[in-house]
Amino acid sequence: MPVVAQVTQILSGLLPAGGAALHEPSFSGNEWEYVKDCLDTGWVSSAGAYVDRMEGMLARITGAGHAIATVSGTAALHTCLMLAGVERDDEVIIPALTFVATANAVAYTGAVPHFADGAETTLGLDPAKLDAHLGAVTEGSDGVCRNKTTGRPIRAVVCMHTFGHPVDLDALVGVCERFNLILIEDAAQSLGSTYKGQHTGTTGRLAALSFNGNKTVTTGGGGAILTNDATLAAAAKHLTTTARTPHPWEMAHDRVGYNCRLPNINAALGCAQLEQLPEFVERKRRLAETYRHAFADTAGLNLFTEPANCHSNYWLNAIVLDKDHAHLRDSILAVTTDAGFQARPAWTPMHQLAMYEDCPRMDLSVTESLAARIINIPSSVVLSA
Repeated sequence: MPVVAQVTQILSGLLPAGGAALHEPSFSGNEWEYVKDCLDTGWVSSAGAYVDRMEGMLARITGAGHAIATVSGTAALHTCLMLAGVERDDEVIIPALTFVATANAVAYTGAVPHFADGAETTLGLDPAKLDAHLGAVTEGSDGVCRNKTTGRPIRAVVCMHTFGHPVDLDALVGVCERFNLILIEDAAQSLGSTYKGQHTGTTGRLAALSFNGNKTVTTGGGGAILTNDATLAAAAKHLTTTARTPHPWEMAHDRVGYNCRLPNINAALGCAQLEQLPEFVERKRRLAETYRHAFADTAGLNLFTEPANCHSNYWLNAIVLDKDHAHLRDSILAVTTDAGFQARPAWTPMHQLAMYEDCPRMDLSVTESLAARIINIPSSVVLSA
């Protein structure tokens, strides 16, 4: 049977007859109770007990020293970059294969994304290739890594844990140390994932989480900053609450701040969701294992599985076509969509978007190959009993 038909047949045998979304939320805990409490008490905006409670839960779950809730994952990452000292006309290394918010957050600071290639084994940044690239295109003086071609300082590396699968963090830390770069984790997709037993988002100096409606845990829209640095945590809280200085009644502000505090009503939803995170991750891993067995004998593709020494939340399951089957990607997407099973390709690589096509970059051959071969398939928690 042709691979296009096989994929649809396998999905039809595993998923509900009426079809399945790519990823939808599950509300089966205390969501109604906590949200109703906000409505009953009137605490629905950016102040309230649930925001503090959610931040405490995130710190405990991830092992981070501090968690600061924000209105979105993009706002969290933008704040991380500012706290890391990224300024206008700096460069920031980011993966070319990522959601556009990673690049946008860099652009919001006035800095320039510098695109790096990925690894087949993790779908995230390739540390060895990045190390060689930086060695060839940068020079260091006074503790600053500088792009020899553009003359701009390179301040930070943002790694993204693609579809919830951790990157090779130890190797990336080594690269950042060699070139005096700050490591920031875009952990928007990886809540519940660990690398060598340590939760993602706690290795870099700062990290960003997302609780968008399609994430493993959702607040409708929301995010958070993680850090082990108490000074950075205090600065993050200050910056995301309009930089208002404490006073019983005066409305005074000591810098340009941002109105990025997560509303209490959203945090209430998040608290109920976080209570269920272990179950959510277990069910998503069970679904991934079911898919792995189902696709094991399908020629021309593989189901991507977690890298070595990692425990992934399998936020989105990904079929990776063999290189000689890449031309079938769109046919598979069309047929599965027609059958009611929502699937999608990976993101358009950042260097192929008009607003970023002139940004500095290394060889991106692996990124371009992966983008042409990846298909995400339905991955909701509700698909695994």
